Amino acid sequence: MSIETHDTPEFAPQPGMPPQPADGLRHDWRVDEIEALFALPFNDLMFQAQAIHRAHFDPNAVQLSTLLSIKTGGCPEDCGYCSQSAHHDTPVKAGKMMDVDSVLAEARVAKDAGSTRYCMGAAWRSPKDRDLDKVCEMIEGVRELGMETCVTLGMLTPGQVERLHDAGLDYYNHNIDTSAEFYGDIITTRTYQDRLDTLESVRDAGINVCCGGIVGMGESRRDRAGMVLTLANLPQHPESVPINMLMKIEGTPTGNATADTEDLDAFEFIRTIAVSRVTMPESFVRLSAGREAMNDQTQALCFMAGANSIFVGPKLLTTGNPAPDRDAALFDRLGLHPLD
Repeated sequence: MSIETHDTPEFAPQPGMPPQPADGLRHDWRVDEIEALFALPFNDLMFQAQAIHRAHFDPNAVQLSTLLSIKTGGCPEDCGYCSQSAHHDTPVKAGKMMDVDSVLAEARVAKDAGSTRYCMGAAWRSPKDRDLDKVCEMIEGVRELGMETCVTLGMLTPGQVERLHDAGLDYYNHNIDTSAEFYGDIITTRTYQDRLDTLESVRDAGINVCCGGIVGMGESRRDRAGMVLTLANLPQHPESVPINMLMKIEGTPTGNATADTEDLDAFEFIRTIAVSRVTMPESFVRLSAGREAMNDQTQALCFMAGANSIFVGPKLLTTGNPAPDRDAALFDRLGLHPLD
C-alpha cells in the first residue's frame, strides 16, 4: 500500500527568496510566510515541527524551570493582562522584595524537585540600582546551587545589564507579548521599541535571551504571526521562547467578565507552538502559562509540536500551575523525561 505524501514548500527556498544561511536558520521571514505556516493542514504543520524538533533536540526531553516572584505587585505599567499592575483592581497587593535567604531556600526546593533553571521575577517598570544589590546576590547564590539563573526585572540601563552579567546571570526574560501592531491595545506605558532596546542591550552584554509572548488576548492570527515574526527575525533567535496562554484574571482589562475576549481555540495555541518551532529551530520553546487549564491531550500535542520546556512548581508569579504529581503522571504516560 502506498502512502500519499504532500510537498511542504516551506522546507525549500521559494523563487525570489534569499538563500538560507549554512546553518539553516533564517532571520528574514515575511509575515505572509508565517501566516502560511499557520494555515497549513494541522497534520502537515505538526509533521514539519516534529521533524525540525527531532533534528535539533531529544524529542522526549523537557527542560524544567521554576519561577518565583521576588517582588510582587505595585507595578506602574498598565499591561492589560497583568494582576500586578497598580492600574488594575485585582487581589494582588504590593509587597516588598524578598530577602536573599528566602529566595535561595525556595531555589533549593526547586532544585530538589528537578528544576535546572531558576527564574526570578520582580514587578518593576525598571529596577533601581540599589535593588540590583539583592538581585545580584540571588543570582550568585542560585548559581552556587548549580542551577541556571534567569531574571525578569523590566527595562534596564546598560550599566544595570553589565551588573547582571558580572553577577553571572545566564538568561534575561523580557517578553514582547504580541505583535507590534496589537501592542498598543494591551500596553500604553512603554513602547514596543522599549522592549526591543532592552533585548538588544542584554544580547550585547552576552546574556542569553528569554523572550516570547501571550496569546488569547483578543489578537488576530496575523498578530500571532507578527509576534513570531519579530522573534524569528531578531539577529539571534532567543535561546528560550515562552509561549503563554492568557490567564484571565478578574480586575484586569483582558480578564474582566465584561471583556470581549473569547477563549483561544486549543488547536490555534498548538499551531503557535509549532510555528515557533519551525521558525526558531534551535530555541527552547516553553509551554508556559495556562497549563493548569489545559487537558493532558492539549499538552501532549504541544510537546509533539516542539515545546520542550515547562515551568514546574505551585505558582507562576501570581497564577496557578499544575501540581507536581500531575506533571509526573503526564510525563510517565508520554514517555518524557526531564532534561539533565
